[in-house]
Amino acid sequence: MLNFNTLNIFFLTLLIGMIGYHFLHSIPVYTFIVLLLVYLCFLVYGSYNVRSNFYLKTVSSVKTARKQIAISFDDGPVPGYTNRILEVLRLHNVKAAFFCIGKRIRENEALLKQVYDEGHLIGNHSYSHDLWFDLFSSQKMDADLKMMGNAMQKVTGVKPRLFRPPYGVTNPNLKRAIQKNNFVTVGWSIRSMDTVIKDGQKLLDKVTGSLKPGAVVLFHDAGKATADILSAFITRCREHGYEIVRLDKLLNLEPYA
Repeated sequence: MLNFNTLNIFFLTLLIGMIGYHFLHSIPVYTFIVLLLVYLCFLVYGSYNVRSNFYLKTVSSVKTARKQIAISFDDGPVPGYTNRILEVLRLHNVKAAFFCIGKRIRENEALLKQVYDEGHLIGNHSYSHDLWFDLFSSQKMDADLKMMGNAMQKVTGVKPRLFRPPYGVTNPNLKRAIQKNNFVTVGWSIRSMDTVIKDGQKLLDKVTGSLKPGAVVLFHDAGKATADILSAFITRCREHGYEIVRLDKLLNLEPYA
């Protein structure tokens, strides 16, 4: 499988060979530029495709014949939206995973406690969820992840073991921070795009049309669209024979350190 290390070995070997050939037969400079651009394209692809396992191992689904899926919510807790989602989950007796932002925990401790007390999984989605998080040094990432864990422990008494990268972006610095904290990185196999799709019917059709056994669905509990269609989504899943289980059960992972 192509990853960061094998890519570097391949391109370094190719570059050395091209330089050697250049001294004998002369290669146009643009050839080296093209090589660099191709290399950069691979790096960008690996960074923005959380399921590629390019920089670090990410669990995004499970191979199974059983019609089970897990649903997850990023970016909360957010008053108004997280409450509505919890109400729907309670009504349908469904347990979900919430990958929370630490600074929002500080502002909504009672809401996070409700998420935990109602039996849902809570994971680390960074403290800051900064726009430039992927450009942080590994030390700054490490400090950020620890801050989120401390904020959660203050409310629930436990620290998260599962981590989902902000924006789904990974890189070598994040890998070092993850390894230092012994996190398990969790991605998704179905991205709802609920931050972009505001039409409820289109959102519902997109997500349900992508269902497969072992899938992990990514929603956000920070907007109206998901809260509006969640009940219909759960109903449709069950009509298609799917059981919704908590993410750690589906992926066979320990949720807390």
